[in-house]
Amino acid sequence: MQLSKKQKALLAVAGTAGLAYGVIPTVVGKTRYMTSHDRSEKVIYLTFDDGPSQYTADLLDLLAEQDVKATFFMVGTFAAEYPETVKRVMAEGHQVGVHSLEHRSALISTPAYTNRDFHDTVAILRNLGADPKYYRPPWGEVNLWSLMNMDVNGLKKVIWNVMAEDWRGNTTADIIAEKLLKRTKNGDVVCLHDGRGKNHAPLRTIEALKKVIPIWKDEGYEFKLIDD
Repeated sequence: MQLSKKQKALLAVAGTAGLAYGVIPTVVGKTRYMTSHDRSEKVIYLTFDDGPSQYTADLLDLLAEQDVKATFFMVGTFAAEYPETVKRVMAEGHQVGVHSLEHRSALISTPAYTNRDFHDTVAILRNLGADPKYYRPPWGEVNLWSLMNMDVNGLKKVIWNVMAEDWRGNTTADIIAEKLLKRTKNGDVVCLHDGRGKNHAPLRTIEALKKVIPIWKDEGYEFKLIDD
């Protein structure tokens, strides 16, 4: 099909608008975070996304056993489903952050939906006693309204330096552990998952951490919250 000059111009405008709305803020935000992160300390920041879930209690048991603190970036609808788990996370000294209402990409979210996403998620967490200060966007993707809502709600964006693809259905605890040990360095923010994923993925994450945390400790790493 041949496009007219007018149609081509409209497509160009739409493409430019899309870049300005979501793609550019996402790329710039990730790049700035990755290049500016402090690596001077032998510290690991463990973070968990996509919870809470039925697996979070087992993860909390492991963290308590190992005396390790972590930051949990929670999905609003899941927090509403597991209110006692949210309260336990806070009671045991962990940090709660925002990870959207329904885990929808900001690149396909309208301004109206983005406003509701932030408003409802922050309200759910605050009603459960949390005071979220940090926001991790799903897939690291933001749009211009995300940036505005972060400012309105007093949230700072946190991305990550390390992932181990622990959500994949065909991975194993050993593979996750190997990736974590190879990829993690001083000052890294490690992104893992205590919810969603395939084939009970968080259970494999927990098994991997049972192997990895003692090794990290033997290597002299400390574990801190994003706030520390």
